[in-house]
Amino acid sequence: MSDGSLKAKLQDAMKDAMRSKAKERLGVIRLMNAAIKQKEVDERIELDDTQVLAVLDKMVKQRRESISQFQDAGRDDLVAKESAEIDVISEFMPEPLSEAEIDQAISDALTQTGANSMKDMGKVMGVLQGKLKGRADMSAVSAKIKSRLAG
Repeated sequence: MSDGSLKAKLQDAMKDAMRSKAKERLGVIRLMNAAIKQKEVDERIELDDTQVLAVLDKMVKQRRESISQFQDAGRDDLVAKESAEIDVISEFMPEPLSEAEIDQAISDALTQTGANSMKDMGKVMGVLQGKLKGRADMSAVSAKIKSRLAG
């Protein structure tokens, strides 16, 4: 594990949260560490930063889904809790891309793959997956690609 790794940053953040007695923040960081450790144990591997980002991205996605369900149920207290967790997790993820950057990446991928119909959707998503993972909502990216290929 290199000093600049995401796992090392998480460990440092956990120590800082303990020192400053930031209970909620500490809880979220421990959840992130547990999810990473679980994946490492399940797959018997040491995760690199890209794989750690995939775990964190999945955690954010789960919380977004929970938020929409809690909003439908009128549970604003739980919406606030999940939103706060997303904020903490997002601190460890790369800067999200702007809409223009996402559109440009989609255009580049369409050109690169020569995609011109919905049959080519998988090729385009394959190219974009590595570039955009953790930096863009992949379901929104997928919707944009569909509209371009259909339209």
